[in-house]
Amino acid sequence: MAEQPHTASGMSVSDGLPDEAAPRKKTNVRFAFACAMLASMTSILLGYDIGVMSGAALFIKEDLKISDVEVEVLLGILNLYSLIGSFAAGRTSDWIGRRLTIILAAVIFFVGAFMMGFSVNYAMLMAGRFVAGIGVGYALMIAPVYTAEVSPASSRGFLTSFPEVFINVGILLGYVSNYAFSHLSLRLGWRLMLGVGAAPSVVLALVVLGMPESPRWLVMKGRLGDAKAVLDKTSDSPEEAALRLAEIKAAAGVPADLDGDVVAVPKTRDDATGGGEEKRVWRELILSPTPGVRRVLLSALGIHFFQQSSGIDSVVLYSPRVFQSAGISDKNKLLGTTCAVGVAKTVFILVATFTLDHFGRRPLLLASTGGMVVCLVGLGAGLTVVGHQPPGTTVPWAIGFCIASILGVVAFFSIGLGPITWVYSSEIFPLHLRSLGCALGVGLNRVTSGVISMTFLSLSKGITIGGSFFLYAGIGSIAWVFFFTYLPETRGRTLEQMGELFGIPHMASDGYQQSPEEEKNNVEMSTSTANSSHQQQ
Repeated sequence: MAEQPHTASGMSVSDGLPDEAAPRKKTNVRFAFACAMLASMTSILLGYDIGVMSGAALFIKEDLKISDVEVEVLLGILNLYSLIGSFAAGRTSDWIGRRLTIILAAVIFFVGAFMMGFSVNYAMLMAGRFVAGIGVGYALMIAPVYTAEVSPASSRGFLTSFPEVFINVGILLGYVSNYAFSHLSLRLGWRLMLGVGAAPSVVLALVVLGMPESPRWLVMKGRLGDAKAVLDKTSDSPEEAALRLAEIKAAAGVPADLDGDVVAVPKTRDDATGGGEEKRVWRELILSPTPGVRRVLLSALGIHFFQQSSGIDSVVLYSPRVFQSAGISDKNKLLGTTCAVGVAKTVFILVATFTLDHFGRRPLLLASTGGMVVCLVGLGAGLTVVGHQPPGTTVPWAIGFCIASILGVVAFFSIGLGPITWVYSSEIFPLHLRSLGCALGVGLNRVTSGVISMTFLSLSKGITIGGSFFLYAGIGSIAWVFFFTYLPETRGRTLEQMGELFGIPHMASDGYQQSPEEEKNNVEMSTSTANSSHQQQ
């Protein structure tokens, strides 16, 4: 029989929590906060690359004498390279754990940043982008998954928004790096901008060593004792820790009465016949999903697609070019104004971080997308006015309007669509489908980002730069309708309760219907394990 969970004072969970134990809640929230912050620091890698490349591209083009098409490919190709990392991260994190996967991401990005900093030609620079892209893919997939799995339901939205916070911090650091090194020689300046990106990855790899492993991964590996220890440190109360453990065991297919520090996780029919867990996951998520699972998948893919197709990368990555089109020509003023974009993104992402669990996902998502549409229309109108002026003529009000519109776009993006994409997609998948589901979401996110990044300059020449932002506004309008009609509110629910919200019936292994033979085998295994444990005692 499973041992009844006890509080530090020796009181069983069923007896209730004594008043003197109340302060543990604050301590546990701080511990979960620290874990989420450390894991989310991997997102600095992507943010720094986005920010630094926006300014470095101006100097790289001049130094290496490359064309606009080559600049587009250079800036956008990292998103496609990251696909390798994001899909590999799903299997890697299930194999070696979430924590070691974060360290692997940092190491890979370090090598890529080092290669870019010492590049002597365009080909070597592209090779560095390839390696760094794999590291970014790993980081993008694993950070929200780990944070969601370690966070209590009461603060999961707050903690899971951290990856987007650190992306914005990284973007701001990249902008500052551009401005700081822009005064150096042409050959040295952009290489230092890219090379110093290796420094955060070293710090990250070291600090992650102090993090615990995800309790859900530990349960999947049968390490119940370690999982209990982590849950006890990251839950709001002993009752919640016990409840989370019971729900995770049910989601992982571990019988409720199977207890002990290390246990054998029952095998499914696929495992017994050699098909394996991977075959089962692909079947349930892609090949023959239930209506509930299909809705979860489409929700995750939809929010990832619209996050990038709304044109945020064109605003952030090409902000110096956009400001040039608006009438600002001095490079120092360009990079200085770009820093203002980074500050706006960082400030408003903090607003979202502290309001996600208060207002919920849907209100912020709808307000964010609607505000972006209005600002994108304003930016397109302002750039169109500037573009119709005779050469050499400036329109101060239009320049100011364009700057305000850009700041509005990044601000509205940061209070909703930016952080909620990662929060929402990491919390709605059933446990055994989470790694693959999140990898697919990140993959679509990066493909869409790559397409937007690698076509912006060509699109601007084809339909004018103002027309490009009108197009993004139209896509944003479609996104608002999709979010309003298709995405339910998830605030306050545990990860294991999401199935009820999306119409996934309660099944063993969090969505997998066991056969009678499997149920019989699991009961026999549970009984055998319990008898063995009793004999040892």
